[in-house]
Amino acid sequence: MGLVGGGPGSFIGRIHRIAAELDGEAELVCGAFSSDPQRSREAGEAYHIDPARAYASYAQMFEAEKALPADKRMDFVAVVTPNHLHFEPARLALENGFHAVVDKPLCFSLDEARALQTAVDRSRRILAVTYTYSGYPLVKEARALVAAGRIGAVRKIYVEYPQGWLATNLEGSGQKQASWRTDPAKSGAGGAIGDIGTHAAHLAEYVSGLRITHIDAMLNTFIPDRRLDDDSSMLLRFDSGASGVLMATQVAVGEENNLAIRVYGEKGSITWKQVEPNTLVLGSLDAPTQVLRAGWGYLGAAATRNTRTPSGHPEGYLEAFANIYAAFYRAVRDHAAGKKIDPREYDFPGIADGVRGMAFINTVIRSAQSQQKWTEFA
Repeated sequence: MGLVGGGPGSFIGRIHRIAAELDGEAELVCGAFSSDPQRSREAGEAYHIDPARAYASYAQMFEAEKALPADKRMDFVAVVTPNHLHFEPARLALENGFHAVVDKPLCFSLDEARALQTAVDRSRRILAVTYTYSGYPLVKEARALVAAGRIGAVRKIYVEYPQGWLATNLEGSGQKQASWRTDPAKSGAGGAIGDIGTHAAHLAEYVSGLRITHIDAMLNTFIPDRRLDDDSSMLLRFDSGASGVLMATQVAVGEENNLAIRVYGEKGSITWKQVEPNTLVLGSLDAPTQVLRAGWGYLGAAATRNTRTPSGHPEGYLEAFANIYAAFYRAVRDHAAGKKIDPREYDFPGIADGVRGMAFINTVIRSAQSQQKWTEFA
């Protein structure tokens, strides 16, 4: 594993490193951790890698790593920079023969995302996008139950992602995470909808197996002088005729990361909440409500494959991240054996999911700015 970003003060870089190495299948061996060469060296020391492989730039890293023997060079790179710095290192990695993992949202803009999809197709390399919450075992169980018809045809989907950490002008204090996420030059056109709304939209489609076709959205910016949205509410239409509601806000005082989804069908319902990730509630028309728990033998193959510990031993965010990496590794190994890779067969979010996330941001903004009720997802 190589890393672009993840230098001093990075939150998500360390999360990626832990998740990537959790199962002992990969090792961080190099990185361009900062645009400042000195800070990149300092990060390399903190990560305990060979000082010669803490590079001054990602371009230098790709050239140097490509020149190493195949059994020594990095196999893939994880891009964990702010959004405006996703596209170029990911594109250059692919063009130099390296696979890539990119934190969400995929890019700064939809145009960049589509250009990156072209780069993936041309390079024939694999790109994963860390829509983390699809990695939870009981999210996979929920998806399997819906696909098997356990709750009947889906009628209604509610998905919500409330946070409260931006309920004040935190960026005004110089706090690093708040500063770049509220800066349109670094975050892109979306604030809360890009940061967490894309997670909610991906989760709704992943669990239901449906695709959003139309959106009726309202965006708000509650904090004075903030330049991007910090709150959103929207109605959704799905390709099956099901309806939905999505809420993503970062000004809900008292909330942490209370992501939750409810899917209602003709015969039953499912409810999952990230604050209790090892629990899935299954409702029924004609039977008692069931509470399913991670680690039990009654769960399906996908949930079981993505669970590491016996029941009653909590698994959470880091393990969900690691599940995406583990699926990505299976694909990389099969790619090396000459197999054509479709990320859907390996159950990790790929380039198509990343492009769709960027299209979601664009559609929500167009809808919020429009006077017409529904905006087509495109």
